[in-house]
Amino acid sequence: MTLYEDLKWRGLIQDISSPALIERLNNGGMTFYIGTDPTADSMHIGHYSSFLISKRLAKAGHHPLLLVGGATGLIGDPKPTAERPIISKEEVEKNIKGLTAQAKKIFGFEVVNNWDWTKDINICDFLRDYGKYFNINYMLAKDHVKSRMDVGITYAEFSYMLLQAMDFYYLYKNYNCELQVAGSDQWGNITSGIELIRKKLDKEAYGMVMPLVTDSTGKKFGKTEGNALWLDEDKTSSYELYQYLINLDDSMIIDYLKKLTFLSKNEIEKIALENEKSPEKRIAHKALAREIITDLHGEESYLEAVKISESLFSGDIKNFTAKDIEVAFKGLTPFEINEDLNIVDLLVNSGVCSSKREAREFISNNSISINGEKITDLDYTITKDKCIENKYLVIRRGKKKYFIIVYK
Repeated sequence: MTLYEDLKWRGLIQDISSPALIERLNNGGMTFYIGTDPTADSMHIGHYSSFLISKRLAKAGHHPLLLVGGATGLIGDPKPTAERPIISKEEVEKNIKGLTAQAKKIFGFEVVNNWDWTKDINICDFLRDYGKYFNINYMLAKDHVKSRMDVGITYAEFSYMLLQAMDFYYLYKNYNCELQVAGSDQWGNITSGIELIRKKLDKEAYGMVMPLVTDSTGKKFGKTEGNALWLDEDKTSSYELYQYLINLDDSMIIDYLKKLTFLSKNEIEKIALENEKSPEKRIAHKALAREIITDLHGEESYLEAVKISESLFSGDIKNFTAKDIEVAFKGLTPFEINEDLNIVDLLVNSGVCSSKREAREFISNNSISINGEKITDLDYTITKDKCIENKYLVIRRGKKKYFIIVYK
């Protein structure tokens, strides 16, 4: 398959600005850019699909630029329903440093910052050199502006498309950047840049957008209860990412393999057949987790995530390290002790059981494990040397309920 055919098969192309782009994509050699505003100091998994397209193009001989929006981030791309909160300049600067380091480490892209060519333009020059090329009716027709007309849109956000168009124009002139790649919600901004280049330079530039990756309900991929799954391993561990991916909706998993991995068509079709025969084995989910986590954090982090996950599933955590415990139980609030305690007293004091009677019943019924070992002795005493690395106790009540004890 050609590059374009592969992208189409994977469902990664929603619109292109010109049929002429197809041949250009297949031939390689184009400089293109993808942008992100510094709303945080890390990208999240929702960015991943767009950035994977850039890696696919780079593998096919194109040259990627990552634009970090030091200028546009101060304004904010219009949201469909409400004004974005303004981020302080200090926060934007901190986020730029984090994103730049992350992009170079994970994706290996050359990074540019639109603050560099925006900061010295005064308002009169901006309006004369750029504003006069945009008709208000043209701007009002853009979907991201139309969607805000009922609730209102500020002039700052209304002008965002001019800033992004100016970015494309600047990169075209100074980097010979002919293509902008983004998610489908950026189509209006991209076409504005193409128009600006045509009007000011009488040259043709191109745009390509992919569908936003969503779950089966249409919710953006990677959004969990309002919390992003970060690409930064210090913010979201490989284990947390593994748990998210391994539990994705079955109906979407093959679609995700196409869009979010470099597995070939033959490999994905083989996995799809195996997954259909034995869905309980979660073959496709495991393949997705392996490909994404290995690409982001490396094979060692992926294997560690699998080890923690399988150990927790089986209840066998005897070989856990303190770090494994901190990763696996990141969301649990530990209960602290500073003296030796009888097991019954510990279970009650820590809230594992509601009473001594209940604690004795759980122990007698083989329902209490400590660091992977069943406790059946009502006189069992917790001492520091029984803790993992003299620090942690992991109590499991029943099959799935875990509690963390820290011996100070």
